[in-house]
Amino acid sequence: MSNLDKFISTLSDGYATKGDFIVLGAAMLDGNPVPEASVKIPLKTLNRHGLIAGATGTGKTKTIQVLSEQLSSKGIPVVMMDIKGDFSGIAKEGEEKAFITERHQKIGIPYQTKSFPVELMSLSSQNGVRLRATLSEFGPVLFSRILDLNDTQAGVMAVIFKYCDDNSLPLLDLKDIKKVLNYITEEGKEEIAENYGKISTATTGTILRKIIEIEQQGGDIFFGEKSFEIDDLMRIDENGQGYVSIIRLNDIQDKPKLFSTFMLSLLAEIYQKMPEKGDVEQPELVFFIDEAHLIFDEASKVLLDQIETIIKLIRSKGIGIYFITQNPMDIPKGVLAQLGLKIQHALRAFTANDRQTIKQTADNYPISEFYTTDELITSLGIGEALVTALNEKGIPTPLAATMLRSPMSRMDILTDEEIAEINGTSKLVKKYAEEIDRESAYELLNKKLEEAQKAAEEQATVEETSQQESKEPGMLETVGKSVAKVVTSASFIRGAFSVLMKMMKK
Repeated sequence: MSNLDKFISTLSDGYATKGDFIVLGAAMLDGNPVPEASVKIPLKTLNRHGLIAGATGTGKTKTIQVLSEQLSSKGIPVVMMDIKGDFSGIAKEGEEKAFITERHQKIGIPYQTKSFPVELMSLSSQNGVRLRATLSEFGPVLFSRILDLNDTQAGVMAVIFKYCDDNSLPLLDLKDIKKVLNYITEEGKEEIAENYGKISTATTGTILRKIIEIEQQGGDIFFGEKSFEIDDLMRIDENGQGYVSIIRLNDIQDKPKLFSTFMLSLLAEIYQKMPEKGDVEQPELVFFIDEAHLIFDEASKVLLDQIETIIKLIRSKGIGIYFITQNPMDIPKGVLAQLGLKIQHALRAFTANDRQTIKQTADNYPISEFYTTDELITSLGIGEALVTALNEKGIPTPLAATMLRSPMSRMDILTDEEIAEINGTSKLVKKYAEEIDRESAYELLNKKLEEAQKAAEEQATVEETSQQESKEPGMLETVGKSVAKVVTSASFIRGAFSVLMKMMKK
């Protein structure tokens, strides 16, 4: 058997599947694509998560686009965290060009152009479906992280949330948490100390300043109601295609904590609300998280453990999560070990550290008799990648240097007019356009303080009246005091003494 025949046999057997699948492209041998060695990913393993890595300009975004298109075509909704703002073209049909036709001829996959149903979403004031969440939905741990609080400050935040829960004070937006901070520092200081322990005013002052800082960065727009409902991420259009929800984050690149904390909050909510699915024939929803290192940078051990736990457990809900980053070493080892599909684009070796990273990256992939992995990683072309996945039995597939198929949709961003067109016909834009400001901690504490002040004023009035009544003299007492005052006055005594002397002289 020739090396080519052996290669075809190994790859064909390794990527064989009985159930439905998506096709990424064709495996390459000695730099040439082999159409008979099709790289197929079973749908039933796509909830096992994945990694798409590679240097800038190697084709990661187009790979995400291809994956999203294939998933949508199979009726699987997709959520794309678009940091760079270059993914929106999936909403419009692509254009067939000579280099695309040639590529598809080489890999043996017919090419057609196609558009996909899209919802454009935003955490900020950008046009699109407004994504909001309440402070209660975030909880004290995630909210402490977005504020970058130390352990002591995070402990105080936990007390604040507990106090609000115990006293039925909903925490919805930033003015709620600011009001509670002011209250426990001033009027409610004794109440807090008695029931929860003393809290330093220096600590609450620091927390308040950090809240004001995030408020100035747009947090006041994000926190509040209507809260986004996760069911709206799982829609199918009239043609049976899954919606691609693009969360546009290009205007908050300098606020990674807002993005990453929202992402974790959303995943936690999905995990809590979605029913157990077990082993499913295809995922319910797939997330693509661009610039994934933003989630893990400066994360505490407690938070990393929480992320790892969510990644481990959420797949049983039928949810797949795919991390996109330049360097696979950006992903913590505990999370990296949970990823079934790995697509590695080229890495560049400019320094000794780069070469060490490439060697470590190569060690994460199956050993192959057809490739020298660490050498191949540096020589892959644009739109080429090393691929390994899980087969239907959960066994890693053979490593395949793959020439990837091209996107069917537009490989460019939407114009402002096209964005306006999509938003103008979106039911979700209308649904979440309304801002709700119902009674919450801010209003309830203000009411409590007003009632306390009114009660204090009424009590003061009663006491003042009582004191006046107790001091007001009776009529006889007044006459008696007046007579005594006259009798004892100096002028009366002198007058009486003068009369008495005259009488004695007579």
